[in-house]
Amino acid sequence: MEIYTVKQGDTLSSIAASYGITPEIIINTNLITNPDNLVVGQDLLILIPQISHTVTEGETLASIADEYNVSVASILRNNPTITSDNLPIGTNLAITYRGVSPTKTITLNAYTYPEISREKLIRILPYLTFMTIFTYGFTNNGDLIAPNDEELIQLALDFGVAPTMLISTLTSEGTFSNELARTLLNDPDLQSVLINNLINTMKEKGYTALDIDFEYLPVENRESYINFVTQLTEELNANGFYSLVSLAPKTSSTQPGLLYESHDYFGLGNAANFALLMTYEWGYTYGPPLPVSPLPNVEAVISYGVSEIPPDKILMGIPLYGYDWELPYVKGTKARSLSPVQAVELALSTNSQIEYDDYQQAPFFYYTENGRQHIVWFENLRSIDAKFNLIDNYSLAGAGLWNLVRDFPQFYMLLNSRFYINKLI
Repeated sequence: MEIYTVKQGDTLSSIAASYGITPEIIINTNLITNPDNLVVGQDLLILIPQISHTVTEGETLASIADEYNVSVASILRNNPTITSDNLPIGTNLAITYRGVSPTKTITLNAYTYPEISREKLIRILPYLTFMTIFTYGFTNNGDLIAPNDEELIQLALDFGVAPTMLISTLTSEGTFSNELARTLLNDPDLQSVLINNLINTMKEKGYTALDIDFEYLPVENRESYINFVTQLTEELNANGFYSLVSLAPKTSSTQPGLLYESHDYFGLGNAANFALLMTYEWGYTYGPPLPVSPLPNVEAVISYGVSEIPPDKILMGIPLYGYDWELPYVKGTKARSLSPVQAVELALSTNSQIEYDDYQQAPFFYYTENGRQHIVWFENLRSIDAKFNLIDNYSLAGAGLWNLVRDFPQFYMLLNSRFYINKLI
């Protein structure tokens, strides 16, 4: 496995020839949308098949998996252009890749919205442990406000992925409600009602886990939130369910700010089965131009996190997106969110060259539109590989992806080259 960065004058054919493979292998590995128009600075994942198989009439993924003593999921992960119900005769499958031998098994959670393309989701599910559906809310009476989740739950179960309910204080306006959190955390009877409703709904719908995401909590509810997550986890575990808790990206126990002060890493991390550290959004929609997930900042959070939470409980947050800012930046102006695929396409359409910040471990480029300069920070293979190294270096449980709606097919092939995926069902 190798990450190749496109240089001036490169073509797909010349790159493929240098590795002794066909251009089609690179196209299929990276799901390249513009194979005839590469961008200088664009990352490509190079995987060289070791054992291949050409599909013949009457064969199925199950029969091919049996022939090579591998799983169907393994074949799907190695071949992102196919699905279990789309296996054309003559398709050349990579059963194994040369030099790819993961040494660590990780737990991978990924967030999605109900409106995600089903075709896209089906291609991603083989790589996941948990799939968290955004989001359930609740009322002052403890009644649940449900998203349209039934079809996604069934799809997750079909692929051996644990469907995960998300409960938050997010309102229909897209903000976290301090008042709703305060009402719940100050009322033990209301907590009992909500917990019962959560457990019953999870049983009824087939959920396997619950992600608790209460942000911008009143600071005075710091301890009551720990108690709530502890009680909720005990009830979940007693019914055969897992719990996850989402935590703000802290670097010390005394970090100031409403987002941070109410999240006690030691208390909440030990209360839940898994703790997702939300290590992203340094560069954000209304903020100044910055990498979304700069490596030094991420590592500072992880370093503090493992001092308070067992590493084998920690999921490191990984963003699957970037932002496009107009320059000069004016405070309060809105950046445009875009996927890594969209970022490369934008660089191509504006004839821009992608650069890489070795300190931040993040790609970026400049372009001009209507006389105004822009800067785009996003994620690519090198930035993700650097984050994967943190999972290894700190012996973390795995990662949590925000979110699957954004296209980044290279991510999953790199993931597949670095790690085995833990399956809980």
